[in-house]
Amino acid sequence: MTPRESESITKQRETTPLLPNDDESFTNLAKVSLTIAKHLFSKQEYKENNIVFSPLSLQIVLSIITAGSEGPMHQQLLDFLRFKSTDHLNSFVSHLLSVILKDATHSGGPCLSCINGVWVDPRF
Repeated sequence: MTPRESESITKQRETTPLLPNDDESFTNLAKVSLTIAKHLFSKQEYKENNIVFSPLSLQIVLSIITAGSEGPMHQQLLDFLRFKSTDHLNSFVSHLLSVILKDATHSGGPCLSCINGVWVDPRF
C-alpha cells in the first residue's frame, strides 16, 4: 500500500460515522438489550447469582435466526428486534459488525479480544 493510499484510508475512517445515520435503529438495539436483561434478571434463579450476557451476541444470533425464518415467526422476530424489514436489519447489523470488527491498523482487519473467567463453588 502506498503512503497516499494509506492516508486516503485514514481520512475515510476519520470521516465515516461509526454507525449509519439511523439513530432509531441504535436506540432500538439498546431497548431490545434492556428487554432481554430485564427478563433474565427477573428469573428467580438469577436473583442471587451473577449473570453475564452479551447483548451484541444475542442481537447477532437473533438476526441470523430472523434471516432464516419465514412466515409469522419471521415477522415476530422483526417486531421484537424493532426493524421494519429484513433488509433494514441486515444493513444495520452488517454495518455495525464492520465497525466493531475493524481494528486500528491500516488494513482494517478484525481484532478480537476475549476475556475468560471461571467461578468455582467451594461445595463441589
